[in-house]
Amino acid sequence: MKINSGIDEEPLILLPPPSWSTASFGDTADTSPMELAGLREHLDLCRESYSGLFAWQCVAETMRGFMEARFITTLVVVALLIGIGSLLL
Repeated sequence: MKINSGIDEEPLILLPPPSWSTASFGDTADTSPMELAGLREHLDLCRESYSGLFAWQCVAETMRGFMEARFITTLVVVALLIGIGSLLL
């Protein structure tokens, strides 16, 4: 049983699958040793330049997750630390 909603529906049009084009031009898409060496150099350079930044980012994400899960407790602890610090000074 087909219910007519009053809206004319377009017929379903099947499109052909996309034809992909690669830079290998029909050959195998293997990487050369020179390309792999260049990639290794690039990855080593990136790892060296961002290693410290990445470590700090991980620490910040861990602290944020800890504080989000315990927001009220974190506020109370911070307030207590500020209060104790002001009393000692």
